[in-house]
Formats: sequence, C-alpha cells, structure tokens
Amino acid sequence: MFTRMDESTREDWEHIRNEHMPHVLDMPNRIISMLKQLDGVSLGFNTDQLHHALQTATMARRAGADEEMIVISLIHDMGKVINVPNHGQICAEIIKPYVSEDAYHIIRTHQDFQGEHYYHYMNKPRDLRNQYKHESWYTKAEEFTDQWDQAAFDDQYEVDSLESFIPLINKIFAAPKQLV
Repeated sequence: MFTRMDESTREDWEHIRNEHMPHVLDMPNRIISMLKQLDGVSLGFNTDQLHHALQTATMARRAGADEEMIVISLIHDMGKVINVPNHGQICAEIIKPYVSEDAYHIIRTHQDFQGEHYYHYMNKPRDLRNQYKHESWYTKAEEFTDQWDQAAFDDQYEVDSLESFIPLINKIFAAPKQLV
C-alpha cells in the first residue's frame, strides 16, 4: 500500500474502491442516524427538529408529493446535526450524489426561500428567493417552503413515524446516481 497518492497503483485503487463500497452502500443508515440525532433538539422552536422533519415530510406525503420531494422534506434540516447557520448547504452536499439536481438546489437554497417568512424580524432582506425566479426548480422550492417547511412547527400535529419513511430513505440513498 502506498504512503503517497502519486506512488499508488491501479491495484491499490481497486482495493480502496472495494473497501469504500460497504461505506457508500450504508448511506441510508447514516441518514437515519442523523435524523435520530435531531430528536430533542428544539433550537428554540415549538417542536424538536425531528418532529419538524417528520411533520414536513408527512405534509408533503399527504399532499401527494413525489418520493424524492417527500424524502428531501424529511431530511432538509439534518445538516443541523453538524452546523445550524449553513445547514442547508451541508445537507445539499451530503445528498447531492443521490438526488436530482432540482432536489439538490431546493435543499441548498431553502433558507433563502424561508427568509420571506421571518427575515424582516432580523433586519435582513426577505426577497432572497427572487434570485432563483428563473430556475427550473423554483416552483418546487416555493411549494416545499411555503406549504410544508415553514408550516411544520406544530407539536400537536400527528406525524407519520420515522419508520414509515425508511423504505423511501433506503430507495433514494441505496447507491449514488453520480460520484462527485
């Protein structure tokens, strides 16, 4: 085995690829683990972040959203496990190899869309979503934000269980569509 990449061989990289595959294919379990870490994390909201995630996804499911939209509704804030201020970008980069480009951008920019509902309380511009007006995914991002995400802070809302979403998590995150 090499100690410098510029001294590696094809055989080294075949070995490394084979060692990576179990980790790559275990992505659904890491997603579920990150979601579970949101349990009990309220960050000042009326619900903890797991309930918020489940409520957002449940609302998307009940509205008839497609499978990918339901899953990204569920996982959109899981980046908060790592860092709150740029959680959307963190989550988007984690899921990028597994989802469509539209889904990636919806998650990456969801704070810009959310700002319309509360940024004025922080003396920030509320119209950040307008910069994406001509993007193919704009309407989906608007629906995600306005119909489900911003409306999902009711601790009395009857949510679907995390377990009910596991088949979708397994399907979406079974294997990367692309390697980044």
